[in-house]
Amino acid sequence: QVQLVESGGGLVQAGGSLRLSCAASGRTFSRYVMGWFRQAPGKERQFVAAISSTGRITNYADSVKGRFTISRDNAKNTLYLQMNSLKPEDTAVYYCASGPRLTTTGGAYDSWGQGTQVTVSS
Repeated sequence: QVQLVESGGGLVQAGGSLRLSCAASGRTFSRYVMGWFRQAPGKERQFVAAISSTGRITNYADSVKGRFTISRDNAKNTLYLQMNSLKPEDTAVYYCASGPRLTTTGGAYDSWGQGTQVTVSS
């Protein structure tokens, strides 16, 4: 398995931006798909974005398309999520995850970080 540590969360006003990072260690980062998920209080975990091992293929939830960008730096073993035009409904704990295949299904990812809180005020 891989150890994942998220950072970059915080409080931001609606319309603002944040950049989340996820530092990976423990196995070869560049071999695995990476994803971002989020969970708001009282709601189920929701897929946000995923990126292939090389970074050439990305997938986004409809709710974040055009506002969020997922990227990775395999030389630095780090995953990113650039979040622009944030909305109050983006408020959630954001988790990064690692797995063998590009999918929106959380159960397919075998390693998870501890999460970072993102709060968007109106």
